[in-house]
Parts: sequence; C-alpha cells; structure tokens
Amino acid sequence: MGLRTTISERQHRLGGELKQLREQAGLNAAEAAQLIGMSRAQLSHIELGRTSILTERLLELCRTYGCTDKPFVDALVSMSEATGKGWWSAYKKHLGPGALNLAELESQAASLRVHESLFIPGLFQTIDYARAIFDSPKLGIENIDEALKFRMERQHILTGKNPPSVHAVIHEAALHMRFGSTHVVREQLVRLIELARLPNVTIQVYPFSAQAYAALSGNFVHVIPRTPQLGTVILDHATATDYLCEPAQLRRYGTLFERLADSALKPVDVSLAPEAHSVKDSLSLIQHLLYML
Repeated sequence: MGLRTTISERQHRLGGELKQLREQAGLNAAEAAQLIGMSRAQLSHIELGRTSILTERLLELCRTYGCTDKPFVDALVSMSEATGKGWWSAYKKHLGPGALNLAELESQAASLRVHESLFIPGLFQTIDYARAIFDSPKLGIENIDEALKFRMERQHILTGKNPPSVHAVIHEAALHMRFGSTHVVREQLVRLIELARLPNVTIQVYPFSAQAYAALSGNFVHVIPRTPQLGTVILDHATATDYLCEPAQLRRYGTLFERLADSALKPVDVSLAPEAHSVKDSLSLIQHLLYML
C-alpha cells in the first residue's frame, strides 16, 4: 500500500497517540517494531499518519505498550477504522484541509467550546453575514459560493441526530462589528437568540466591562469527543491552522474557557420572565444592540 500524500488531522492524531504510548512504555521505534514483527520504517510511517494500520495490529501495539484503558483503546480503533468520508467529502476540490479537518472533528464531537472575539462563530452565522465576510477582497477567499454552502451545511450538526452540546463565549466586540448592512447585522443578532432556544446550545456574551484577558486569549475551538483525552484545540490563523492535543494544552484551554464563561454575562435564556433581566445578561445586551440599530 502506498503512502498517503494528504494526511488528515484524525490520521495524524492517531499516529501521534501511538507514538506517545510507545514512548511511555520506554521503547524506541526499532524495539517496538521488533516486538510485533514489523519493520521500523513501517511503524514510523504509522506514527506519522502516512499509512493505515490493521485493527489487529493496533490492538497488538496497545497490548505491547501496556495500555489497558479499554475506552481509550476503543476510541483509537474507531479513529483507525474511520473512512474519513462524510458530507464534507464533496468539498475536497474546493476547500483546504483546515475546513475539512474541522468538519470531520465536529462530526465526532460530544461537545464544542468556542471563543470568538471579532466574529460570530461560523456555526451561528446567517448566510448573509457569512457572505459579507467572504466578500471582503482583502481576505482573498476563492470559491465563495462553495465556502458559503460548506458553512451552512456545517450548521446541521446543531439540530441533527445526537447533536453535540455547543457552548460559545462571544466577545461584545463581535456584536458591534458591521459585516453587511444594518438588516444583515439585525438578522444575525436575532439568529443568536433563536439558536439559544436549542437545548444543546449555550451562548454567552463577554462584555467590554469584564476582565481584559478575553481579548488576549485569541479565538479557539475546543473539540471534545466522547473520549475527552482525544480532544483537540483548534487555533485558526490567517495562513495556517494549529491543532493542539497535548494533555497540558487541553487542560490549559479547558481552564481558560471556564474563566471566560465565569466572567461573561449569564447565557441567553428566552424562557425567563422580563423582570428576570433586571441585571444585564447576554440576552438583554443583544436586545439593546438590536434597539440601537
């Protein structure tokens, strides 16, 4: 079997986890390969995500490395056996690996934690709001129609079967940004209130009056699968996407998000009586901005 020319984040992560197990067992690549009757080169390609591994071999590696955490091993098997195909496969010719990796990771998520400081999160954007962003000539986005279709299709996870819980902390600055006309901005703010009615969606606004570290933390998405230690923090930059998966990194961003949520206004909750909003909360702030438009 030939080596992969394109390696997905899932494939890269699987190899990285196997390498980490090997190193924790105190084995170098040559020693581990010899123990299971595999060449060192083949094991190296597996650890780099360049080639697949049979389920039997994967289980043999886990036993050799002394990994007895069955839920974790089962999750590795699921990662290995996944085809990587999904609704996002139709966009391979039009979009880069960052978008495709995000969609695949989201499809396996039990929960998503999102922090945005200048944009409404993509999962919450209306099509006109997204178009206003993509139409910016300075961004240089090609295949705008395909990018819009992709973004709208991503949002199906919010209402699909067994949807993940989605908790977003959005800086107040993002609510003031004018992408598109007043009508577009108004529709987008209303959309946030509508989405907050979903039982699996929590939306909080981080106000200007709160501590400044929200502006310094940067945007990120913490994708948490059913096996949390296989979670991924995604940092999306203008020219590249970083995937953080080290335990210390996951703990750091988990703590950071909790601090953001603690300092943000109470979540949008349309079920409360009007008098319950006597103290400023996320809903009252959004409604105030709607009134000011």
